[in-house]
Amino acid sequence: MNLIEDIEINCPQCGESFAIEVDTGSGSYSTVEDCAVCCRPMAIFIRCRPGEVESIDVQPG
Repeated sequence: MNLIEDIEINCPQCGESFAIEVDTGSGSYSTVEDCAVCCRPMAIFIRCRPGEVESIDVQPG
């Protein structure tokens, strides 16, 4: 079972999409990441279980 998933998200500030790696083995979690395009922070809320991403919510950070 692959616990690392590549997920495409959209920056809530510039609208560009890019991929992030989600570690589904950690269970649900939240993190703050910088956009790969505009470098502004965003809060990412990830709901998952081992091997499956159930939902992702991205908000301006």
